[in-house]
Parts: sequence; C-alpha cells; structure tokens
Amino acid sequence: MGASVWNITEASFTLCDSDWKPVGNIKCPDGSHVWKSEEKLRLDKFLKVSRIIKRRTVANEACDAGRITVNGKVAKASLSVKPGDIIAVDMGPKSVSVEVLKIAETTKKDEAAELFKVI
Repeated sequence: MGASVWNITEASFTLCDSDWKPVGNIKCPDGSHVWKSEEKLRLDKFLKVSRIIKRRTVANEACDAGRITVNGKVAKASLSVKPGDIIAVDMGPKSVSVEVLKIAETTKKDEAAELFKVI
C-alpha cells in the first residue's frame, strides 16, 4: 500500500502503517505542538554523498570489514546517521574522524563539505 498524503492548513502528513505522521517541521495552527522530521540517512549513502568515500559499494565493503565506527561502535552500512554523530573511517594508513552536521540525499561537489566537520 502506498503512502497517502493529506494537506491541512499548509501542513503535510503521510499515512504509514495506519498512523498519521508529519512530513517536515510542522507547527500546529494553535502553536501547541511542533513535529520535527527526523533527519536520517544510511551510513553508506552518507559517506558517498558527502564524498568521504568515493563509491557507495566501497563504503559498504568498508563497513562490512569493520573499518567504520559511529560514536565509537563498529557500524553496519544500514545504520542511520543523524546530525551530531561522530564517524571514524580507518582505510589503510589513513584515518579520519568527522562529525555529521547535516543530512542530504544528494548534494553538489562544492556543497559536500558542508555536510560534515573534520575532527
């Protein structure tokens, strides 16, 4: 079953598993509630989009080999990363640690460095 979308007073909701969930940051018309969308992305895709690792398959293989850690724990490629996470990549003699600043499904080469900060 596909997700249905419902627009109410400029707010967008999707129906997932018989439960209405907000899409994006939405404020109730009376201002009593604010729902925030969860910014998450698979680890292997984040490494590729941010250009820390050139290809997603290489990122996937590095995760399988235990060369990638997130917040001090060895991570699988399917792990969801979010802003504030610390990713450490150990590839041969090179090692780099970065903090995730923001999440993007796609990005231009010039803007890729804005997704993370080298620690």
